Amino acid sequence: MAFAGELVRTLFSRKWWWVTLIVIALMALFARLGFWQLDRLAQRRAANAQLIAAIESAPIDLNADAGTYASLSPGEVPTDLANYDVIGSGHYDFDNQRILKLQNWSGRAGVNLITPFVLDDTDLAVLVDRGWIPDAEHAAGNEYAEETGTQPIDGYVALTETLLRRTAESVVPADTGIELFRVDIAAIQEGMPYTLLPFYVKLTPPEGESPTLPIPIAKEVDLSEGPHLDYAFQWFIFSFGLGIAYVVYIIRRLRMESAGHTQTTP
Repeated sequence: MAFAGELVRTLFSRKWWWVTLIVIALMALFARLGFWQLDRLAQRRAANAQLIAAIESAPIDLNADAGTYASLSPGEVPTDLANYDVIGSGHYDFDNQRILKLQNWSGRAGVNLITPFVLDDTDLAVLVDRGWIPDAEHAAGNEYAEETGTQPIDGYVALTETLLRRTAESVVPADTGIELFRVDIAAIQEGMPYTLLPFYVKLTPPEGESPTLPIPIAKEVDLSEGPHLDYAFQWFIFSFGLGIAYVVYIIRRLRMESAGHTQTTP
């Protein structure tokens, strides 16, 4: 008991107090990083649950449900709507097609074709990411606009993309032109002759077929929990390990000083 009291006095003595505070601060930092990784793990699990719900749900019929979403702004669309499968019937408006630049497929540079799809029997349209084409095809002016007339689409929901978080009071940028760096639906709406749904659709690649241009982008399905739990344990070990190592070091110093004092005492 006396030794424990001496240890505490030493830890907060004039010689060691500042080192003790640094060690405590580092221990708190490492522990905080551990809890941060646990928060990331909880977020990952929630995202996985959302993705599973989207995969297992029946497809959204855009023709039947368009009115439900048309009243929402892009920023009001629930984030858990992402990746839900959708179906619809209508026709492409190639005159208002946009080009999403700086896209890659299998390590090759190119662009994605973003084409409005006007829904049958409505005055609404939804932007559709029809897929990727190489830069050379885009430079040659190939727009892959041969599909005409009424046709079905089969895809999944993607949310609007903005550079910064935009609130309802924020100024919507002017029409972004033909070439885009992100699918900002509010900005693209400025140059459209009809109302766009507040999300866009990525086409689902046909199963069992060789990819043809434009190449649709498959839904990313990763239900792993990532390395967050391992990282959390790592940070907690660092925190406790640092504290234990520091106390052990001080104990050894005290014993060495005590042994030296005993040897010098006649």
